[in-house]
Amino acid sequence: MAEKTRDEDVAFIKALAELLRENDLTELHVKREYAESDWLNVRVARQMMAAPVAATVAAAPMAAAPAAAAAPAAAAAAPAEAAEDPAQAPGAVTSPMVGTVYLQAEPGSPAFVSVGDKVSEGQTLLIVEAMKTMNQIPAPRGGTVKRILVEDGAPVEYGAPLMIIE
Repeated sequence: MAEKTRDEDVAFIKALAELLRENDLTELHVKREYAESDWLNVRVARQMMAAPVAATVAAAPMAAAPAAAAAPAAAAAAPAEAAEDPAQAPGAVTSPMVGTVYLQAEPGSPAFVSVGDKVSEGQTLLIVEAMKTMNQIPAPRGGTVKRILVEDGAPVEYGAPLMIIE
């Protein structure tokens, strides 16, 4: 009987994985109870890969001078730098949790910080709401806010870049 249950569990897990793929989900968590002290607790998850950013470069005519060929190459380097991941920037502040970002304490009030503001370590930068709890996100270090990478009310994932402080 135990082998039959195991085969049923394997089939169940395969079915969950198929549901995950068919519905373009990232995670499923199911607890299946057989008896009071006998259950199966399954978490099926997959990582979503970001789509690669394709840079288009205009080809220079073959008869063009070498200087003309260098111009498109320089132009291609600029978008590549702009497409760099903000989470890898030295002053990036990342989200410590999954939730919804709020840039001010309540609707209609001024934002905690704006681009160009000087901030000190521990100063509240924004709020991430998770499970109806408002979590203040403090500045990890002092500096100047260079970029705010999220919009008010936007959902964020764990580790997502929120802003850059230099």
